[in-house]
Amino acid sequence: MSAEASDAKFGEQGFAILNQGKPEGRMLDALTSDEWRAVALSLRVSFWATLLSLPFGIFVAFALARWTFRGRQVLNGLVHLPLILPPVVTGYLLLLTFGRKGVIGQYLDQWFGIVFAFRWTGAALAAAVMAFPLMVRAIRLAIEAVDPRLEEAASTLGAPRLWVFATVTLPLILPGIIAGGILAFAKAMGEFGATITFVSNIPGQTQTLPSAIYAFLQVPGGETQALRLVLISIFIAMSALLLSEWLSRTVARRIAGR
Repeated sequence: MSAEASDAKFGEQGFAILNQGKPEGRMLDALTSDEWRAVALSLRVSFWATLLSLPFGIFVAFALARWTFRGRQVLNGLVHLPLILPPVVTGYLLLLTFGRKGVIGQYLDQWFGIVFAFRWTGAALAAAVMAFPLMVRAIRLAIEAVDPRLEEAASTLGAPRLWVFATVTLPLILPGIIAGGILAFAKAMGEFGATITFVSNIPGQTQTLPSAIYAFLQVPGGETQALRLVLISIFIAMSALLLSEWLSRTVARRIAGR
């Protein structure tokens, strides 16, 4: 019996035949639907992870840079902990906390119907946690570079603290906010360990760009698709870094020229 006939026989019985040893496509072929879905989902996850964590990043960065309070070093350690812990550990902690039976996740599910585990929203949460330290670090450095006497001068004129921050501090740290946001976006695009632990690797639902690369490398003949996604990842990361540098310099020149 020929190989084609054998494959057809197995197919009639409901078995899927892997295309072993055969290339999935050439490097210059158009992206497949699975590849497009992975790229689109990664962009969606990274966008929301960055957007929703940015206000918290600004607040925490300002607190670490300007305030003196008990537990300041503990907060600083917690913020930077995801950079030190293995990403799988962070993903497991997220699962224990925000899973359906987690410490917080069970109440979010019961009271509000919000579920993070094994959803794309969970991928955004994991990416935000992993990217948060980079965002806070960039914004904190920008705040520390602002002369506190400028803020004190505005306060002595009777301006409320929130108004001083909005009109004095915020414009001066805008380059740092832009840099932190774009770096966080790039980090979120490349997040793998915490994401796959927390939301698994479900094609079309939680399979981000790194997860898709990993999945293609596990299938015979998937090296070409994996390499295409690797090149896309490199292009997005480099574009984000260059855009961050350009925007930061542009905004800084405009502020200096006022």
